[in-house]
Amino acid sequence: MPLIRPSRRAVLASGAAFLAMPAISRASSRPVFTHGVQSGDVDATSGMIWTRTDRPARVSMEVATTDSFTDARVLSNMDAIPTSDMAIKRLVSGLPSDQDIFYRFTAADLSDVNAVSEPLIGHFRTAPTARRDVRFAWSGDTAGQGWGIDDDGMMTYSTMAKHEPDFFLHSGDTIYADGPMEDEKEQPDGTMWKNTTLIDSKRKVAETLQEYRDQWKYNMMDRHVQAMNAAVPTFMQWDDHEVVNNWSDSKDLMGDDRYTVKSVHLLQARATQAFHEMTPLRRSAEEPARVYRKISYGPMLDVFFIDLRSYRGPNNAEMTETLTDDQRVFGAEQIAWLKEELTKSKATWKVIASDQPIGLIVWDNFRDQAGSEGIADGTNGPAKGREVELADLLRFIKNAGIDNTVWFTADVHYTAAHYYNPNEAQFSDFTPFWEFVSGPLHAGTFGPNAMDNTFGPEVKFVKAPPEGQSNLPPSMGLQFFGLVDIDGATQQMTVRLMDRADTELYSVTLDPVGIAI
Repeated sequence: MPLIRPSRRAVLASGAAFLAMPAISRASSRPVFTHGVQSGDVDATSGMIWTRTDRPARVSMEVATTDSFTDARVLSNMDAIPTSDMAIKRLVSGLPSDQDIFYRFTAADLSDVNAVSEPLIGHFRTAPTARRDVRFAWSGDTAGQGWGIDDDGMMTYSTMAKHEPDFFLHSGDTIYADGPMEDEKEQPDGTMWKNTTLIDSKRKVAETLQEYRDQWKYNMMDRHVQAMNAAVPTFMQWDDHEVVNNWSDSKDLMGDDRYTVKSVHLLQARATQAFHEMTPLRRSAEEPARVYRKISYGPMLDVFFIDLRSYRGPNNAEMTETLTDDQRVFGAEQIAWLKEELTKSKATWKVIASDQPIGLIVWDNFRDQAGSEGIADGTNGPAKGREVELADLLRFIKNAGIDNTVWFTADVHYTAAHYYNPNEAQFSDFTPFWEFVSGPLHAGTFGPNAMDNTFGPEVKFVKAPPEGQSNLPPSMGLQFFGLVDIDGATQQMTVRLMDRADTELYSVTLDPVGIAI
């Protein structure tokens, strides 16, 4: 992995300097950027950039290949206005490949254009068009179960940033819109955890559009999150807590007294708008609210982001061995898209970024709503229910001769490595593959979950709380992320499971099939 140029480190330094400023300051006559910068969905020639102002403002943007901005290209202005909560984002295209890119925002108050902000700088690196070493990090589950921003902050983000990944893959549960926080929360040893940074919108479940927006802004108040966002692009996907726990189209909130809004469809619509406003996610022309997509990061890596939440049937659907719409978890359109894109991919490695694991059993028993929350049905037998749609996908991958698929996920709040072995499976018509689980980033630690044997998962490694313990706070250190290195010379993929203290817990190197190394 080549060393990052000192100018990139200057971005982290400038981020730290920015973070010393108040998060919001309306006392000043000049606009302020309230929640730092973000970049995301970067490929060889383009990337998304994002920021937010404290008032209606005209935001000017420049991009350059050095942090001195001597070669800057000036982009068209954008207006940050209340209809998007003063957040703006845009696609920057026409960039050189395999290049450090610096972007700079400056804001002018729309009511007084002579009042101009201090500039704010961010960084990302475009994907290569030739083989070189590639590194990315992944994890999920941020600020859940009442564990918010304490004096130490969300330290796992800083630990990941030290490894200088090309990008960070956030596997979902990016916020906990259904997880109210209090000023203090008792830890297992009886001492009190103090959420020293807290806003009113985090003291209740999110229901209004503004409350959903504020969930995102809360996480970006953390200094570690802001510093990493300024230096490393994030590729976002979502799961359930961006809306409400274990949601599907049939979620019933009538028995949940925390909610005055009982329509999961209305909550989902508001949550979806906030998700797209507050993240550097590309929008699809065909389906503007779509989360599933493919991002190519050089000739060795395609990342397929799937959405197992938006198109699923009810969690308590009747399970049969014949696929019905109620049993789908991908949805017909998404699964057709994924098959087509996998078939067309020329990349060495096809990473499937999933918001839920495959073989781990996750029950939907919240408020007495029974059924499988995940893919696994818990019967350890032939594929039934949601497993039928996955079985069809795995069979397709095998029959189409699609090699080197690897799954990365989070969701269950511990870390593990699973090898899916058809020789040990009830459904065996698939090519063996690996699935790696990591998280939480800053939330309660749980697990481990029981495994369903339909697809023959072998647990190669697991790190979770001791038996009988659950919802352990970040202060106990069981916060996890993963690092993936693809070697430019051999094209081998090395996956490492890490903890918040930067301890390597497990490592495995995978040889690409069908590639002369």
